[in-house]
Amino acid sequence: MTAEKQRLIEDRDKKKNWRQWGPYLTDRQWGTVREDYSAKGDAWHYVSHDMARSKAYRWGEEGIAGISDDQQILCLAVAFWNKKDPILKERFFGLTNPEGNHGEDVKELYYHLDSIPTHSFMRMLYKYPHQEFPYATLAVEAGKRGKTEREYELLDTGIFNNDRYFDIEVSYAKAEFNDVLVQITIANRGAESAAIEVLPTLWFRNTWTWGHGSYKPEIYLDTKNGMKSTHEQLGTYYLYCEAKAEAIFCENETNTSRLYGHSSPGTFKDGINDYIIFDNPSAINKIHKGTKAAFRIDTVVEGRKSKTFRLRLSADYQTKPFLNFEEVFNQRLRDTDDFYEGLQKNCKDADERLVQRQALAGMLWNKQFYSYDVDVWLKGDPSQPPPPTERKRGRNHEWEHLNNADIISMPDKWEYPWYAAWDLAFHAIPFAMIDPEFAKHQLLLLTKEWYMHPNGQLPAYEWSFSDVNPPVHAWAAWRVYKMDSKLQDGVLDRKFLEEIFHKLLLNFTWWVNKKDENGNNIFQGGFLGMDNIGVFDRSSTHLPTGGYIEQSDGTSWMAMFTLNMLRISLELAKQNSVYQSLASKFFEHFLYIAGAMANVGNKGINLWDEEDEFFYDVLHLPNNDRVKLKVRSMVGLIPFFAVEVLDEEVFQKMPEFTQRLDWFLQNRPDLANLISRWGERGKNQRHLLSLLRGHRMKQLLKRMLDEREFLSPYGIRALSRIHLDNPYRLYANGTEFTVKYNPGESDSYMFGGNSNWRGPIWFPVNFLIIESLERFHHYYGDDFKVEYPTGSGELLTLREIAIQLSRRMVSLFVKDADGNRPIHGGDLQQRNVHFENNLLFHEYFDGDTGRGLGANHQTGWTGLVAKLIQ
Repeated sequence: MTAEKQRLIEDRDKKKNWRQWGPYLTDRQWGTVREDYSAKGDAWHYVSHDMARSKAYRWGEEGIAGISDDQQILCLAVAFWNKKDPILKERFFGLTNPEGNHGEDVKELYYHLDSIPTHSFMRMLYKYPHQEFPYATLAVEAGKRGKTEREYELLDTGIFNNDRYFDIEVSYAKAEFNDVLVQITIANRGAESAAIEVLPTLWFRNTWTWGHGSYKPEIYLDTKNGMKSTHEQLGTYYLYCEAKAEAIFCENETNTSRLYGHSSPGTFKDGINDYIIFDNPSAINKIHKGTKAAFRIDTVVEGRKSKTFRLRLSADYQTKPFLNFEEVFNQRLRDTDDFYEGLQKNCKDADERLVQRQALAGMLWNKQFYSYDVDVWLKGDPSQPPPPTERKRGRNHEWEHLNNADIISMPDKWEYPWYAAWDLAFHAIPFAMIDPEFAKHQLLLLTKEWYMHPNGQLPAYEWSFSDVNPPVHAWAAWRVYKMDSKLQDGVLDRKFLEEIFHKLLLNFTWWVNKKDENGNNIFQGGFLGMDNIGVFDRSSTHLPTGGYIEQSDGTSWMAMFTLNMLRISLELAKQNSVYQSLASKFFEHFLYIAGAMANVGNKGINLWDEEDEFFYDVLHLPNNDRVKLKVRSMVGLIPFFAVEVLDEEVFQKMPEFTQRLDWFLQNRPDLANLISRWGERGKNQRHLLSLLRGHRMKQLLKRMLDEREFLSPYGIRALSRIHLDNPYRLYANGTEFTVKYNPGESDSYMFGGNSNWRGPIWFPVNFLIIESLERFHHYYGDDFKVEYPTGSGELLTLREIAIQLSRRMVSLFVKDADGNRPIHGGDLQQRNVHFENNLLFHEYFDGDTGRGLGANHQTGWTGLVAKLIQ
C-alpha cells in the first residue's frame, strides 16, 4: 500500500478530497466554441490569441502550468517576461485553423514530465527563449506554406540555437489535500546571463459579470509576502511567496476599450501585462486588492546556472510557510517514485519506463475543468447583449439539455481543449492502469442525462455534438471493468457495469434508429472519427454523386458494439437471469449485421470483395445503383474488431440464452453459416463469434501484415501504401476524386485539414487490432499461425504477431540502436541532452518514418502506449 494508493482510498471514501486541486486549467480557452457568441460560429476569430489577455472568459480559464480547484473558482498559473517580448507570456501561443497550413497548431515547447492520480506531485517543463518570441514570423511563414509542405515550427526559427533559452520547471507537491507547495526552477541553458521576470498569478474565474449573481470574491495583500483570497463557496486560501517580490492587483474583467472601443472605469484582466510592458501604473489597482493578482519576481540568471523560487497555496494560515517545504516536497517525489515502482515492477527497460511514466503524466496533466451550458450559451446572459438570433438555428442548437461542469480528460488541452466521445473511451484504458475510479467516472459521465441526448446519442465534441464517433464506449466499459477487477484482487464493480449498460442500451437504440438508413442493418455514421479517409466527406448530407454511403466501418463498428453488449449482458446475467434475454437479443442482432454485410439490401452486394479479398464501402446512388469504393484503408480492417470468444461454461450456466441461441441457429441456418466456425470448439472448448471466417481473416491479415501495404516499421498504416503509385480515382459529375497514400500531414482541407488518415499510424485503431489478434488467439491457440511479415516465410501465432505490433508501436518512442527516437524526426531533440528525454505524444505518426504529427500533446489516445508497454 503506497502513500498514493492510500490517498486514493481516502478520496474514494470521501474522507479527504485529494483531487480537489489539480491541473484543471486549459491550455487554450480562446478560439473555442463555448466562448464564441458570433452569428455564424466563427470561433477562431471571435476571441483570438491577441484578444485573450484582455477578455474575461465566460466558461473557463487558461494558463501555463496552471492549477485550479475542481470547480475552477480559484486559479493559479505562472507567467513570464524575458524583457524583450511585446506581451507577457501568460498563455501558450499557436496558429488558428485558418492560419496554419495544416490547421491549428501550438507553437511552443512544453512537456508533461510527472504526475500521480491525486496530483499530489506534478512536474512540467516549459522552454522560453531569451530573444523576442517570433509571433509574427511563425504566422507569416505558415501563410507561405501549402498543404504539401511541413509545418513551420518554433524550432525551425532558430530561436533555441546556442542554447539561448530558459528551461522552466514548474512542480507541485501537496502537503495536504488543500495545501499545495509550488516550486519554480529557472535554468539558463545559455552561456550568458539573461534577465527574466517570473509572475506566479492567482485569480478568480469571473462568475459575477454575467447577471446570475452579484457576489464578487476578493484577493488582497495579507502580509508582506502573502495574499489572502476569500470566496463564499471555496472559503479562504493564502498564497505565500518566499522571494522578495512586488504584489500587483487588477480585476479579471474585460477591457472593453481595447477590444470594442467602449470605455469603462476600473482595471482589467490585462492590467498586470500593461503595468509591466508599458510601465503603466494606472492599469493596476492602487490598493492591494482585486480579483487577479501576481507576485512580480524580477531576476537575472547567470549562464549555465539556475534559480529556484518557492510558493505555497494553503487553506490554512501559515506562520512559517516554508519551514518544512523541502521535506514535504521530497517526500511527495518519493511517493511518486514508489507509486511507479509498483506499476513498473515487470518493466526492466529504463527507457520504456521513462516513456510509460511520461505518457501517464501527460494523461494526468490533460485533465480539464470543462464548463458549457448550451441553453444559457444560446440564450445569452442577463447582463450581456443578446446573442445574434442566427445562433438559435446554428451550432449545437439541438443540444439545449447539455449542461457540463466537470473534470474531463481532454485529447490535447491546446489543440483539442474539449472532450470527444471516442477519444475519451480510449483515454479510459491507460487511466484504468493507475486510477480505475477516474476511468469509470469518465465513461459514466457521457451517459448522464446532462450529457447524453434524450434520443440516446452521445455528444461527439463541441464543434458539433451531433457528429458521430465510432461506438466504442461499451468496449471501453468492459475493458475498464476487467482491469479494475485485476487491480482490486478480483472484486467486480457490477454497479458500474450495470449502470453504464442501461445507458448504452439507449445509445444502441439510437444507432439502430438513426444510422441505418433503410433498416437493413447496414450503417452509415458519417466520418466516424477518421477525418479524410474516404473519397468524399462522409459526414456530408449532400454527396457530390447524390445518394449515401453504406459504410463497411460503420457496420463493423456496430457489429463490435453488439458483441460488446452481448459480453456485458452475459456478465450481468451471472447474478440476474433477466439479462440472458438481452444477451440473446444482441447475439441475434450480430447475426443480422453479418447477414447484411454479405447481402446489402438483399441486392446480392457484399461489402466483402471476393476479387480483392477486402472490405469496401459501397456508394448507394439515387437510381439505386451501387458502386464499391475500392480504397484499401483502415475502413476495410475495422471488421477485424468484431470478435468475441465464449467459453463452454457460458452455455452450461445460461440455459435460457442457450435455448434461444440453439433455436435461432436451427431456424436461420443462412445466418449461422456467416459467422466463423461457430459449431467448432476451439482451444479449451471455446466458441468464436466474428465477422471473419478463417479464410477471410487470413486474407485480411495477408494485406495488413504486408510491408508494401499496411505494415509500417511502427505499426499499421491507415491507408495501404499501394495507393502511393496507384491512387484510387472516382469520376462523378465531371469531377475527379482521388485518394492517394500520404504518410505525413494532410494535403486536403477535409475536416479542417488538421488530421490525416491517408497513410499515417494512429494509436486507437492499432490498439484495437492488437487486442483483436489476442482475442482470435484466445480461440485458435498456438496451432494457428500466419506469415509475418507477409512474404517473409516466417510463421507466427496471432499472439506473437500482437506482441510484434506492440513492439513496433512502442519503438516510436524509445531510442533505437543509434540513440534516436523516431517521433523526433531529424530535429534538435535527438542529440541535445536538454531535449532528448523530454517526450511529446503526438496525435498520429508518419507512416514511413514514425515522425510525430498533428496535435503534439495528444497523450489522450496515444497514451495507450503505456498499456502496450505494460
